[in-house]
Amino acid sequence: MKSRQTIVAFAVAGAVAAGGYGLYRLGVAQGMSAKGGAGAPAAMSAEEVVDPSGWGIPEGEEATRRHLRDGLAAGRTDPVTGREILYYHDPMVPGQKFEAPGKSPFMDMMLVPSYAGSEGADAGTITISPRIAQNLGMRTAEVVSAPIASAVTAVGVVDWNENERVVVQARATGFVEKLHVRAALDRVQAGDALVDLYVPEWVAVQEEFLALRGMQGDGIDVLVAAARQRMRQAGMSDAQIRAVERGGRVEGSVTLRAPRAGVVTELAVREGMTVMAGATLARIDGFASVWVHAEVPDSQSSMLRPGAPVSARTQAHPDRSFEGTLQAVLPQLSAATRTVRARVVLDNAAGLLAPGMVMQLRLDEGVRGDFLQVPSEAVIRSGRRNLVMVAEEAGRFRPVEVETGIEADGVTQILGGLEAGQKVVVSGQFLIDSEASLKGVEARSGAAAMDPVEPVADTYRSDALVEAVDGDMLTLTHPPIPALKWPAMTMDFRLAPQLDASGIEPGQAVEFEFRMQDGDVPSIVDLRPVEGAAR
Repeated sequence: MKSRQTIVAFAVAGAVAAGGYGLYRLGVAQGMSAKGGAGAPAAMSAEEVVDPSGWGIPEGEEATRRHLRDGLAAGRTDPVTGREILYYHDPMVPGQKFEAPGKSPFMDMMLVPSYAGSEGADAGTITISPRIAQNLGMRTAEVVSAPIASAVTAVGVVDWNENERVVVQARATGFVEKLHVRAALDRVQAGDALVDLYVPEWVAVQEEFLALRGMQGDGIDVLVAAARQRMRQAGMSDAQIRAVERGGRVEGSVTLRAPRAGVVTELAVREGMTVMAGATLARIDGFASVWVHAEVPDSQSSMLRPGAPVSARTQAHPDRSFEGTLQAVLPQLSAATRTVRARVVLDNAAGLLAPGMVMQLRLDEGVRGDFLQVPSEAVIRSGRRNLVMVAEEAGRFRPVEVETGIEADGVTQILGGLEAGQKVVVSGQFLIDSEASLKGVEARSGAAAMDPVEPVADTYRSDALVEAVDGDMLTLTHPPIPALKWPAMTMDFRLAPQLDASGIEPGQAVEFEFRMQDGDVPSIVDLRPVEGAAR
């Protein structure tokens, strides 16, 4: 029952979403129709010249049916609009263009025409009436050239500063007599006692040294020096050796002390344990400063400079700001998150920061020179490319592909595609992008976005041998086509809607003309059998 309710809920949500977008597209069409004063073409006389920029899909389909009746095609002038017909397309399959009117090969609908030269009818733009733009809360911003305060914000985790870490080890085999530090994470000061260690080997070498030092005779100094060296080789420090010389008695036990203030992060022994020479007894980490490892997107890693100032905050102490510097950018990239690790050193003299705390970091690089920039929310990031919607006169909007640079403080650097003074949409651009996709409006990059749009793609001619015929799909074997750098091959071609495959049989030689299509097989726009030539 719950599963059925869930399915019903998703169906209702989908219907509401589809209905909302449908109302938006209907509003766009009605707003543009109101602007141009044009209704459905069927309601207009042939003498009345109208602007087709406000037509929706129903008006476009009706125009295509009229073109079929009147024998019109691409390159001809529509007497109702007074405009040249550029091409026909299916609004649901952007980028597919046809020279002749007819039914869409993709959907159960008619193709719709695209005109040249009409108000707002540029094939590279989409038009929205001011009323609809106001209802959508559409906002625009100007492309400006201004300084960018380059700063990177990131999240990091506090860790011990390994540069302040010391390790206390046993210099000889012995027994732990007493522990002065009872547990890990206890704080110690420099010189505090850590562990008392009894070393039997030291007793023998000390007794030998004291015995030789009390003897008289020639060559005794040499023997005393050798005994002193044996104590050093047994692991005794110079300070311990001097204590034996001053005291004149054997010292079998030694107290190991903390070489610096900090936290005992590792305590590896207990009282009564036997430890070998070189065994780690304790590890002490200083807390005067800490490391913070921050994950920075690789796209912003070029902005990081070692030595740059860093400010940090944590929810554990929201009223405090911790200052530090960027120590290094580690040469490692996470394949899962596409981030690099930056190591930051923060001052922790107050001892408020502890490993594991999450910090919000701001890495400041200072103010850079003037750069072309737009609000970051204006950029539509698809993963393959970055788009902005440029607002033009008379409610026209053009999708433009841009090259972006650094991003900081809500603005994005524009390296190419825009000029200062242009206006871009910062609110509602996703709806315009969806409408442009449905109408087959393609984004262009750089200054090319301002050039006239070529109405029809280039055509290519070749001869071929028919291998198979399947409806409007032909399998042809053709020789090399140098213009496309194609070798000789066998491949599929689709007939344009105005052509049919009647009379074409496998094994027949043909001459054909075709156009390339994005996302589909090439389209044959002209096909002629070669008389007397066959397999």
